[in-house]
Amino acid sequence: MYKILIVEGNLKEENQNFSSSGIQTHTQSLRDSLACFTENLDIDVINPSSDSDIDKKVKELNKYNGLIWGGSSLNIYNDTPEIRKQIHFMRECQKKVKNILAICWGMQVAVTAAGGEVKKSIGAHIGIANDLTINNEGLKHPLYKDKINNFNTPAFNFDEVVTLPNNGICLASNKVNKIQSIYFEINNNKIWGLQYHPEITYEKMIQLIKFRKDRLIENRKVFTNYDQVNKHISFIEKEILISDKQQRMIELKNWLNSLN
Repeated sequence: MYKILIVEGNLKEENQNFSSSGIQTHTQSLRDSLACFTENLDIDVINPSSDSDIDKKVKELNKYNGLIWGGSSLNIYNDTPEIRKQIHFMRECQKKVKNILAICWGMQVAVTAAGGEVKKSIGAHIGIANDLTINNEGLKHPLYKDKINNFNTPAFNFDEVVTLPNNGICLASNKVNKIQSIYFEINNNKIWGLQYHPEITYEKMIQLIKFRKDRLIENRKVFTNYDQVNKHISFIEKEILISDKQQRMIELKNWLNSLN
């Protein structure tokens, strides 16, 4: 039995909005995806932005075989109290947890906590990232065991890692983000980072686009009208028809196997 800590990156309010709209939280998506590979997991969940027992949890961190830090709608350079709490908690995790899988926002927090840098990306991924290529370092890394070298994947991000921590290694890239996945060690602990979302289905990504469509048009200005939003959704629906579930999630499988 593996003891896993899932760190929820979204604020409580965002998760409440998800639930009221019939959308899974990122933690729920992680639970479902991990269950595809094993039932031999004992999972705890924490939200460092809002939970009151963080100091107690910090003292218990070394009991976990691994930690997964999920996505969020936050932007790390905004420097709010909630974000500072997450960075602080990540630093504690990097001292005490041997195996950390940091996904999207999680990777950005991990990099920031370890001295790297995240900035607003020139481009964005809205539900899908195309043409990721695993580089030579990635081909040697267990993260990508049995993964095809070039792939599309669920993704939703407006920010990107621009500077890696000391000893950080980039494992994959695409035209939008030069750093799509990383590996680094800190305090003798291993960090695997992904900018994309192997744990989230394309169907959920479509739900998120519909949920955020006004924000995407008015605030993010990714689309200019609803017709563009619908065309993009149709593009993702075509990807669903050709996507292989096991290939999409193989990074999760490989991380779980690394706990052995």
